[in-house]
Amino acid sequence: MEQIEYTRQVRVTYKLTNANAIVTLSIETNGVAIPDSAVTRLSGDVCKVIAADGSATREIIWNAGADWPEHEVENAGARVTAWSVDAPPQVMVVDLSKGTAASWPENPYPCYYYTSLDALPGGGLSNDVYKTSLLVMTKIPHGIFDMGDESTSGASVPVKLTQDFYAGVYEVTQKQWYKVMGTDPSEHKNPSGPVEKVSYDDIRGTAAQGGGGWPTNDSAYLESFIGRIRKKTGDIAGFDLPTEAQWEYACRATTTTYFNDGIDGSDSSQLDVLGWWSGNSGSTTHTVGQKTPNQWGLYDMHGNVLEWCLDWHEDTLEGGEDPDGADSGSYRVSRGGAYLHSASFSRSAYRRNTTFSTQYYYVGFRLFRTLP
Repeated sequence: MEQIEYTRQVRVTYKLTNANAIVTLSIETNGVAIPDSAVTRLSGDVCKVIAADGSATREIIWNAGADWPEHEVENAGARVTAWSVDAPPQVMVVDLSKGTAASWPENPYPCYYYTSLDALPGGGLSNDVYKTSLLVMTKIPHGIFDMGDESTSGASVPVKLTQDFYAGVYEVTQKQWYKVMGTDPSEHKNPSGPVEKVSYDDIRGTAAQGGGGWPTNDSAYLESFIGRIRKKTGDIAGFDLPTEAQWEYACRATTTTYFNDGIDGSDSSQLDVLGWWSGNSGSTTHTVGQKTPNQWGLYDMHGNVLEWCLDWHEDTLEGGEDPDGADSGSYRVSRGGAYLHSASFSRSAYRRNTTFSTQYYYVGFRLFRTLP
């Protein structure tokens, strides 16, 4: 690590051997890492997948003067971490800036990785770019939980999820949909609001197009939203809607309560700080990310728009290990409640049978990515 002469920028070099890896940088003083929010102005071979090449010297530039202006860097040290591509860092960002013109491999959607939401450049989530041109996801650890409640499925069932997965911090917005698809289908126009009037078939493709095969297969039509995300990021594995079990697990974020705030009770006043519902929405959707997130950093899991899940709907829940729903059905599942629903329809366990070909003005979705 060296300070570039006549500047307050720092150069860090390294070599990567053996296998491709995701590389991140942290800065330490006296053996203690400084906050991630103070190491965001980075350029070079960092925060992305780097190809292994033992003969190549890789370079990272950190703008310490802008990130850490009141400190001297002479006594600081750099820690370069190489993460397996199968066990990536906490946060993943898909850059949609190239819009519909993106293509693989000539002009792809770049993907970036960060150790926390605080490490996001440009001021972090306070920057509206993460609601328009950049799609940010955070990693959810695998685990066990009780899914459902007596009101929706007769009883809760134990579920074990064996794989970590990324979940969108926000519902997919109208601008993000436009970047990928080039269309603006929503009833409630707001670039930073959740996209709606998109059917399950729009998101994954119809059965005839090859997008309706879940759970037999996870194929998506190449020109659907999921198909384009997969193709234009270089066929990164795992992008899809969530299973119903993944959705509820992510919503609950270890809580067992009616809402995901961990507070016992079902008072609708609790929902006012968590999401947009019929009691506070003014009969419309709202810009994502304005309410309190759950403890895993996910916003609007309660209300705003219902969110599509992969599963076929059945009256009773399927428990066990990595459940993927019924083999067939007439409806797909949607979760989370919407701006026009009562508080009870927005609880963590609420589930709805939803016609997969219909474009509802109160149903949207959230992007997930299951890890190996």
